[in-house]
Amino acid sequence: MADILDDGTLSFLPVRLNNQPVVMGGLTADEMWATVALSAGSGFVLGIPVAILFHNWSLIILGALVGGVLGLTVASRILRRMKRGRPETWVYRQLQLNVALHFPTWNSSRLITRTGAWTCRRTEGA
Repeated sequence: MADILDDGTLSFLPVRLNNQPVVMGGLTADEMWATVALSAGSGFVLGIPVAILFHNWSLIILGALVGGVLGLTVASRILRRMKRGRPETWVYRQLQLNVALHFPTWNSSRLITRTGAWTCRRTEGA
């Protein structure tokens, strides 16, 4: 093996050892479970009026299952396109930025969200 030196050490630096493995459709495990939870929850909520309309309460669970499956297949394609060529933590930073922009009281990470021109001026006496 050309990658192992005489003293038994590696001649290259493995860079992807601590990354989460891609589980399904280009999503990591955390992204997959969040997608399934959100889609199944929306399918559950949409299944309630259908169940009331048809007087069949099992349609609520069916709506959650169908919502989870459809959401995972659609979201995996969309997220895979969005993540292509970006760093591993891009999705999480985008979520963090959206929370900071839309819910300023939840901005616990203290992200700077100011937009506009920045100027650098000297103060007198300094």
